[in-house]
Formats: sequence, C-alpha cells, structure tokens
Amino acid sequence: MEYVTLNNGLKMPQLGFGVWQVPDDEATAAVANALKAGYRSIDTAMIYQNEKGVGKAIKDAGLPREELFITTKVWNSDQGYENTLRAFDESLERLGLDYVDLYLIHWPTPQFDEYVDTYKALEKLYNDGRVKAIGVCNFEIEHLERLLSECDVKPVLNQVECHPYLAQTELKAFCEKHDIFVEAWSPLDQGGEVLQDETVQKIAEAHQKSPAQVVLRWHLQNQTIVIPKSVTPSRIEENFQVFDFELSSDEMEQIHALNKNRRKGSHPNEMNVR
Repeated sequence: MEYVTLNNGLKMPQLGFGVWQVPDDEATAAVANALKAGYRSIDTAMIYQNEKGVGKAIKDAGLPREELFITTKVWNSDQGYENTLRAFDESLERLGLDYVDLYLIHWPTPQFDEYVDTYKALEKLYNDGRVKAIGVCNFEIEHLERLLSECDVKPVLNQVECHPYLAQTELKAFCEKHDIFVEAWSPLDQGGEVLQDETVQKIAEAHQKSPAQVVLRWHLQNQTIVIPKSVTPSRIEENFQVFDFELSSDEMEQIHALNKNRRKGSHPNEMNVR
C-alpha cells in the first residue's frame, strides 16, 4: 500500500474501497473480501444505506481499529449545523464505531446554500476529536473558495468524479495549490467505457495488466486518492494489484490526452436533490 499525508498530518491509504450502490446485505461480504485482499480504507455514506453492513464487516474482521481508515458522508437533506451533528451521531451508531477517520459533505447543493454551516459542524466534530479529518465531495472551485475564506479548518480532500475522460485538470490544479487532495469516485468511468479505449488497452498489454489496473495506476501516479468499487472477489483483488508496476511519462501523457471533460454523474451546481 502507498499512503498520502493529508494537510493535517494524517496518513491515508492512497487506494481505498468504495461501496456506492452495494446493498447493505451485500456490503458485509464485499468489505470483508476487500479487507482480506489488503484494503484498509473503506468509503461509505449515509445515502448508500449500507453503513450497518460496512460496520459488521469491520467488526467481524477483528483488525486493530488504528489500521483502518473509515470515511462516511453527510447527505444533502441533513445539511445545516444541528442536522449535521445529529446525522453524524446516527452514522457512527450504524457503523458501530467510536470515531470515523474522515467525514465529508456529500454535495454542496448550492441552491440551498447551507454548505458553509454544514462544514462548520464538521469543524466542531474535528475539534472535538470525533473525526480525524474533514473534507468535501463534488465541490467546484467557487465552493472551495468560500470554505477557505469563511471557515477555519482546511478540507483535507475533495472527492469528485475523475477518470481519464474527465481529468478535472483545472480543479486539481486549484486543489494542489491549496494542499487539498483530490479523491476520485468512479475512477474507472461509470460503465467502464474508458477500459475499452484502444490507448488504455495497448498500455495494459505492454505491462501484462488489465485496463482497470492501468487506469488505477494512472490515478496513483497523478497523486490522486482512488476508491474503486466491486462486489466480485476476483475484481476486488485485481484492483489491489497496482503497486508492482509503473507507467512511463509517455504512457501517462497518452492517458492524459484522452480527456474529454465528459461527466457521467451530475454537475455539482445542478445536483440539488434532497
């Protein structure tokens, strides 16, 4: 495993395991397989409705708590200062944990303009020692700028849709300037279209790796934190085998050149669902 050091000094595995769209009754087995494969970072959220299943896998694994890095998120309908504090308590109870390593705002929902108050609740949780780090998901530069000017604790990361067809170049440059990591959700492109790309397939053949492994390696070498999701044990294992090869600068550039600035998910300014 390779680790990154967040801007508050906390170490985080650069490769984690995501459980978006994994039903609660399947999450326990999926997370158990991930932990067995060597993953130590698990990313869930209230809205995924699988925090209980994740918590059961963590408990059953019997691993020392300090070896694990657990992330969850506050959902749009729970935004606002007091609502966020309550939502956090409920997530913690479902997970069966005393603390989480990282707590994130899931979307800025700018139409409701509550993300600053929500983030101030995250700051309280952080200052009280109930979370080790705080951050955001799906924030655009304008949203980050408001947090940086109106709040005290800098987000450690911004989790966004990111893959070779949506490289997030401008956002990543802003985050890097402010010592905020980018974490990629849907790192393999929802639907996996990028895995069929001729460029990616040729590079995969050259390294005797799968296209998914090549794309994950591209993320890692871009200093991006990455959380691929799968419920298939062989795929979970395969996605973890990305630390024994390296892409050349030319191969990195070839993958960079695939960028189409094309989203599969919602644009953050338009995602105001509650």
